[in-house]
Amino acid sequence: MSYDIIGDIHGHSQSLESILTKLGYKNQSGIYRHPSRKVIFLGDFIDRGNYQREVIDIARAMIDFGSALAVMGNHEFNAIAYYTADHEGEGFLRPHSEKNTGQHQAFLDAYQGSPAAYEDTINWFKTLPLWLDLGDLRVIHACWDKHEIAEIMKYQDGECYLSEKLLQESCRSGTWQFSAVETILKGKEIPLKPGASFKDKDGNVRHHIRVRWWDRNATSYKDVFMGPESARTHIPDDKIDGDHMVEYSHESPPVFLGHYWVEGEPVPLAPNIACLDYSVAKPGGKLVAYRWDGEQTLDPGKYVWVERIES
Repeated sequence: MSYDIIGDIHGHSQSLESILTKLGYKNQSGIYRHPSRKVIFLGDFIDRGNYQREVIDIARAMIDFGSALAVMGNHEFNAIAYYTADHEGEGFLRPHSEKNTGQHQAFLDAYQGSPAAYEDTINWFKTLPLWLDLGDLRVIHACWDKHEIAEIMKYQDGECYLSEKLLQESCRSGTWQFSAVETILKGKEIPLKPGASFKDKDGNVRHHIRVRWWDRNATSYKDVFMGPESARTHIPDDKIDGDHMVEYSHESPPVFLGHYWVEGEPVPLAPNIACLDYSVAKPGGKLVAYRWDGEQTLDPGKYVWVERIES
């Protein structure tokens, strides 16, 4: 099967429709489809953009029809946790703090006055797998950590979906479930040295950095940092103590990621690793896809993208 793998959309339905059209998908009776290919969405359908429901309507129709697959992103996970009551305490698994609500406001606004549709959408998010292993192709939102994946599979009797018990435990800091879900949906993180910090794309002060978990040549904090280039100048160039890597050999199947707000010309991160999140949610960003036809070494010529359509 040939797949068109599409990065994080974040409520930008016009850009989504534009790239689907560029990839040769036709809107037939409200469903985008292709005679010989399928889409794989990398998650993060929601938050930030102005067309939350429109994005979900497009993607969900394609998935229900069979012309697309998808994995869960950290924003879908956060939406589920924001909606779900904490079984061991008062309130919700993701607290309704000013910060959390602000990050999630575009999605909440889209379903204002439509509680049934809101609940239905949250339940649909729960049907998205945490990863896809299609044999000669793998898809996950942030980090393919085979040890964390194996632990989740063992805990859930082989299931790759977010069960209620995994959801509850993965929202409790300090549990292995928290660490596992954080890693695969948000990336592997390491702490900076005491006293060091930087501001992320939303202006939040961070004392941990997401790392290039596959890159064994990166030995300093600055080199290993995975995130917006605008933040790299604030990352210290000190040598890292300890192991920050995840084992992923060049002989492993290609794996596609979203999540990281990469900038510049789309190219693979490694011969068999590609990130397709090129910041469509910010001015100057783009929505990026990769046309995969079975190759095990990724081809820089097979990227397709559209510039962000301002809205």
